[in-house]
Amino acid sequence: MIELLNKYKKVYLLVGLSLLAALIFYSLHLKNREHAGPLERSVMNVMAPASKLGSAGNGFFSGLWSDYLDLVNIRRENKELRRIIKLYSARETESREALMANERLKSLLELKTSTQVPSLAAGVIGEDGSPWFKTLFLDRGAAEGLQEGMPVVAVDGVIGRLVKVAADSSRVLLLTDHASGIAAVVQRSRARGVVKGAGDGRCSLEFTLRDEDVKVGDVIVTSGIGGGFPKGLKVGEVTMVKKGAYGIFQTVEVRPAVNISRLEEVLVLLQQTYD
Repeated sequence: MIELLNKYKKVYLLVGLSLLAALIFYSLHLKNREHAGPLERSVMNVMAPASKLGSAGNGFFSGLWSDYLDLVNIRRENKELRRIIKLYSARETESREALMANERLKSLLELKTSTQVPSLAAGVIGEDGSPWFKTLFLDRGAAEGLQEGMPVVAVDGVIGRLVKVAADSSRVLLLTDHASGIAAVVQRSRARGVVKGAGDGRCSLEFTLRDEDVKVGDVIVTSGIGGGFPKGLKVGEVTMVKKGAYGIFQTVEVRPAVNISRLEEVLVLLQQTYD
């Protein structure tokens, strides 16, 4: 192709100059003539396809550029819409959490009013599930007046007692721990016993005589005897009763009233002994 161009470059140059001269001549005499002559018509016939091709090319590339700009704008708009959706989703989640926290605190306030005992609300900040102790960590401590031995309750019932108190935090021994013991009574029959922790989220009602009336489904509440917990707080529900052939006590299993794994706020009773 290059050799061909070099061979006929003089011819191509001469043709190009002739067309250019004709075009200039045509342009200069166009305004002075009403009708085109043979030369002018020839130039117009030669230039018309090139003009159409150039116009079509300009339209094609102009369309491509316009489509490209549209795609860029759409991508930018989609990115902004995704950002707005994420923002509103985060705000919706925050609002839902605030609403749920408000409901929990409202219930805790009702419990605080109904117990008629000085108390302090605290948040659960940790959990210790070691083989020896089952405890929770709270975000309140001695700086707010907390002391070891104080009862800890939730809306659904008893949780346990404070066993370690630091300046700004404290530890709760759960009622399900083997070291825990709470004086209790069967709400229906008034049969007495001590709720002991059995581990694995379970409890048992100990020292209940064989002839006492205890049935599956009975509610166990604090008796208020011996101090510690006020009378009438829910501890749990009887799930199994077994009376052996020997011995003076019956075996009673109790399911705690509170789901410890879902606790977020608790109430610490600031009074340790009750009349």
